[in-house]
This record gives sequence, C-alpha cells and structure tokens, in this order.
Amino acid sequence: MSNNEFSNNLSKYANPKEYDESYKSYTADLEFIEDHLEGRKQTIIELACGTGRLAIPLARKGHFVYGVDIHAGMLKYAQEKADDEGLNIHLSVQDCTQLNLPIKSNFIYMTGNSFQHFLTNESQDALFMSVKKHLNANGELIFDTRNPILYELSNVDITEETIEQNGEITKVIHKEVYDSLTQILECTSIYISSKNEYKDSIKLRYTYPLELKRAFTTT
Repeated sequence: MSNNEFSNNLSKYANPKEYDESYKSYTADLEFIEDHLEGRKQTIIELACGTGRLAIPLARKGHFVYGVDIHAGMLKYAQEKADDEGLNIHLSVQDCTQLNLPIKSNFIYMTGNSFQHFLTNESQDALFMSVKKHLNANGELIFDTRNPILYELSNVDITEETIEQNGEITKVIHKEVYDSLTQILECTSIYISSKNEYKDSIKLRYTYPLELKRAFTTT
C-alpha cells in the first residue's frame, strides 16, 4: 500500500497483542452498537476494526462482518482470534478513504476515536464519499470522535507512570502537545527500562461540530 497520511501514524499499534490487551475491557461502544442493531442479523461493515474488539463479538452474535483496517498486523491478530473461535469474518487491509468492498450494507460503523486519524478536510471528505459508495439507500454510518475542549488542549501535558512489561519495570513519560492551527494533538510516549529505551507517537485531529456539518453537506 502506498504511503499516505496514515502511514507514519501507526507506531502506537506496533504490538497488536499488547494493544488488544489494553483495550479489551472497554465495551461501551460494543454495547451501543448491539443495542442499536436490536438483534437483527445482517451484513455490516466496520472501519478501522483493529484487532477485532467489536467485529468478533458481533460475528459471534450472528452478524456477517466485513472488517477493514490499514494495519496488516492488527488484522492478522484479529483473524487469529476469529479462527480460534471458528468465526467467519471477512478482513481486508484497505485505506478507508478508498474502500473497495464487494458488498454494500445498511450499517457501517467506526469507533475507538478512529475518525481522529483523518487529519485533513480532504481525507475526511474522501472517507465520507467512500462510505457513501458502500451504503445502501437509507443506510446508516455511526462513528465517534472527541469534542475539542480548548482549555484542556491548550496546555502541554506531561505525565509519568511506571508499568511492568515482560517482567521488567518500565518508566513511561507521556507528552501531549496541541497545534491550534492544524487542530492536531500529538501524543508521544517514551518507554525507559534497564534493557532499552523506545518511543511511539500518534497524531489525532479534533474536529468541531460545524466542521462535521460542512463535511456531511459537501459529501
């Protein structure tokens, strides 16, 4: 897959198993979607499905799930989990701004604040246009995103914590810096142990409600 704005913004997902373990207890979005579908078994599409935190339990409920993500390692781990349970889910490595699936659906969803990975108006527009091509008439798109709270974002936030990784005590320094012009928050974490030191980072865009209205109107 060619380089794009997502290619250099994936280091937080370098270890799919650890990522999956970190977020496995979060179920609010899954419960919302399960309630929304009201037990109706149907073909659904999940964008940025990652390690299958939602796709797998929804497939377990009898839904026919097509999962898309740009990170091959995350999808590989999701497939392994699905195979362990004998679940039939369809996973493909794709850029959500250029979806090419063999189906259309009445329901497409994207959670976990994945929408914040679309860092420009152009990529947001391309996402919605791509989704539109895969929705049936009167179909639904559900996604979540964080609201920008300026008094929180305006301060450079630096925190430290100590965690245990593979039997090693690791000091982690987190730093968050917000650029008000691009509306992008850059989150960097430095991991320091007796054996090594490394860092990962992620950029997340904050989108205002009127900007979302613009995107929906133009696409």
